[in-house]
Amino acid sequence: MRQRRIGRILSFQADAAQATSRTVPAMVDHFEQIITVLLLGLALAWRLWRRLRRRKSRRLHSRNQAAAYRRLDKIARPEFAAAPGRILAYLRTIDPFVFEEMILHALQRRGLQAIRNTRYTGDGGIDGRVVLEGRKTLIQAKRYSRHIDAAHVAAFAAICRKEDAWGLFIHTGRTGCSAWAAGSDPRIDIVSGERLINLLLGRPVTLCGVQH
Repeated sequence: MRQRRIGRILSFQADAAQATSRTVPAMVDHFEQIITVLLLGLALAWRLWRRLRRRKSRRLHSRNQAAAYRRLDKIARPEFAAAPGRILAYLRTIDPFVFEEMILHALQRRGLQAIRNTRYTGDGGIDGRVVLEGRKTLIQAKRYSRHIDAAHVAAFAAICRKEDAWGLFIHTGRTGCSAWAAGSDPRIDIVSGERLINLLLGRPVTLCGVQH
């Protein structure tokens, strides 16, 4: 009797072990399938998010470029063109991204090769690039109402040195002694005031020592 009970217990344990050996792999396979589906879902969501982001960025660029054309046409009107102070005051009020586009459009209108960033933010402090006499030239556009920050000029000059490029630091404010000192590198050209207006209105202007 006792041997029968022991035999039944051993048989039950054997059956349980066999069931477990079949169940555990099945559970592992099921878990792996779930993980695979989740990873595929995340990958698809990431691709969709990037695609939507690119579309949004393109639409934003298109709107800002259209606005830049309108602003350039506006400041070319006689009532603006004859009043430099009014032009500078107006430039300080517009959207900073539109101001960037105005600079790039003005350079393109001179037949120069201007290169836009794919996005406005996260650009590493560079708002665009242009080729001047075959030289890579970085652009930073700033809207100031007062004196410019010398630290901004120094940071831009450091980027230009790192990339072995020339630089156009274009702004709507006033350039103090400290800013001139920060941009004393001969490859850095600080453009403001009358030269900025000439650039935007298509008048003759010198950029990085080259007449355009």
